[in-house]
Amino acid sequence: ILGMFSELKFPVPWGHIAAKAWGPLGGHPVLCLHGWLDNANTFDKLIPLLPRDCYYVAMDFSGHGLSSHRPAGSPYHFLDYVTDVCRVAAALQWRRFTLMGHSMGGSVAGMFSFLYPEMVDKLILLENLGFLLAPEDTEMWLKSKRMVIDRLLSLEAKQETPKARSPTAALQRLLEANTHLTAEGGAILLQRGATETPAGLVYNRDMRVRTQSRESFTVEQCVKLLQKIQDRVLIIVAQDGLLVPHKLDSRNHFVKALQEAFESTLKEHIQLVEVPGSHFVHLNEPEVVSGIISNFLTAQNTKARL
Repeated sequence: ILGMFSELKFPVPWGHIAAKAWGPLGGHPVLCLHGWLDNANTFDKLIPLLPRDCYYVAMDFSGHGLSSHRPAGSPYHFLDYVTDVCRVAAALQWRRFTLMGHSMGGSVAGMFSFLYPEMVDKLILLENLGFLLAPEDTEMWLKSKRMVIDRLLSLEAKQETPKARSPTAALQRLLEANTHLTAEGGAILLQRGATETPAGLVYNRDMRVRTQSRESFTVEQCVKLLQKIQDRVLIIVAQDGLLVPHKLDSRNHFVKALQEAFESTLKEHIQLVEVPGSHFVHLNEPEVVSGIISNFLTAQNTKARL
């Protein structure tokens, strides 16, 4: 039964990377990557609805879920998450596999695909376009980099112990920070995202994750990179999500430029589907996206339209 899963743990130099797996061990490999501050449970409702002949592994990035925090003094660089994917793929002895990423996990999946295109047969992006766009303003870019360093040093100076909350308060705090989450979805994420202590629930995530340094690209670079992995990319955007291309046009020229790139240069190579729902549509209403993803996973010819 695909609803059943097993826990996995991969040794790394600073501890371990945790993951959970569904399906037959010899099935087609699919690596699933969660969003920022989330964990592997984000796929709990979706994966049981997907093709049963695949072996799905959903990992917790370092500092998230049940994975170890990085060593003291170490920041979280975006490429470190890509390295996490390399480590897990090597541990599983996967030479070629499908990547599915939600939100930040989509950016990690995109970057991995750009760096190791020979290892990725298909790429599925949920509420993500596969990359992070560079700020147009140089001063803004400098300010963002300085902020990463200042925040990290500030966190180290404070040395705050994680705050304990009652289960109700922990869920409420999570829902306040993620307005796109339902109470059920929040509770699912909390199962893996918090640990019970005598004082109450404590979030597992490393506070330093909030200071991550990102890798960003220009629109021109994005188009060139996406062309490297053409014919095997599915992008799902939620109408009430964080991208909502048709609503962002007037105030986000980057998204507009990317839309134009999709419609011209990349139209024949990328399946871009808009569905009803929020940023967490795959968790809140998995049946909205499960059929689209299943068709894409099972298509023998990746050029086949949906």
